[in-house]
Amino acid sequence: MAFTFPRCEVVPLPDHQAAFRIEGTERLRWHFGPSYPRPFFYPLVGPSGTPLTRMGHPGDPGHDHHRSIWFAHQKVLGISFWEDRSAARIRQKNWLCYKDGADEAAMAASLGWFDGHDPKELLEQELVVGVRPGPEGETLVEIQATFRPTADSLEFGRTNFGFLAVRVAKHISAHFGGGALTNSDGAAGEPAIFAKPAAWVDYSGPGPKGGAEGITYFDHPANPTHPTKWHVREDGWMGAAPCLDGILTTTKKTPLVLRYLLHAHKGPADARRAADVLKDFAGRKPFEVVKANAKHQTWDVRRSS
Repeated sequence: MAFTFPRCEVVPLPDHQAAFRIEGTERLRWHFGPSYPRPFFYPLVGPSGTPLTRMGHPGDPGHDHHRSIWFAHQKVLGISFWEDRSAARIRQKNWLCYKDGADEAAMAASLGWFDGHDPKELLEQELVVGVRPGPEGETLVEIQATFRPTADSLEFGRTNFGFLAVRVAKHISAHFGGGALTNSDGAAGEPAIFAKPAAWVDYSGPGPKGGAEGITYFDHPANPTHPTKWHVREDGWMGAAPCLDGILTTTKKTPLVLRYLLHAHKGPADARRAADVLKDFAGRKPFEVVKANAKHQTWDVRRSS
C-alpha cells in the first residue's frame, strides 16, 4: 500500500520535545523536559516565518518563568505553580497520542501537578492540542485542558495568574516593540483591557518583512467564566484569568475543562475575521482521548460525538 505523507504532523524529537509541522515546516514546538519547572510551547511561528512568542521578559530577569506559552496557576491549595522559585512542579507523565492528518495534527499528553515538598500528585492535567493551517501561512492552535484532582475535589484560588499565559515576541509588544493590544469589545491598550471581560484579546504588531501579524487568543463559549476577564500587560503578555474574581473547583465526577484557541494571523487585528474564527471554534466539538482500536496504538484523539 502506498504511503501518503500527511500535510499536518507531530514529530517527536530528542531532548523531550515534539514539533508540529504543516507541509514540512514547523509551526509550533512542545517542550516537556525535566530541566524546566513546567512544560511549555516555543515558538509559535507567524506567517512571516518569525516567532511570535518569546522566552522571558525583555527587561526583567525576574520573569524568566514567562516561557512563551505555558499552563500554570498561582493558588492551588495555597501552593504556587506560577513562579520558578516555588518548589511546585508540573511534569509530563506520558504522551498518549501523536496524530497526523490532512487538516490537523493533534497531541494528547498526561501531566501531573506536584507540590514539590510532597511526592504525592495533586491533580492530573489531560492536555490535547490540535494544530491546523490557516491561509497564507497562518496557524490555529486549539488547546484543551482537563483537570482531574486526586482527591474528591480541588479548588483553584482567586488570582490573576492562571491558567494559560502567552508571552509575545518583543517586536509585537506594546512597550518594547510596535505592537498593540485590542479586544473583542473594541478596547485598546492595557488599562482598557486589564480585568475586563472579552471573548478574545489580540496582540499584533509589525512583521520583519513589512506588514503586520499577531496572535488572537480566544476564550471558548463553553468555559465556565466566558467571556472571561483578562490579565494583560503592555510589556508583552496576555492570559485568560478565569479565577480573577473567585475560585474554580474541579472534582473527580465533574473535572474542570478549559478550551482556548490561539490564531497566529497575518495582518493587523481584524474584529470581523476574529468573530468568524470564534464562531468556527465555538462550533467545534471538544476533543476526547479514547482507547484506540488500531493495531500497535494505545490511545486515540477524536472529536466527541
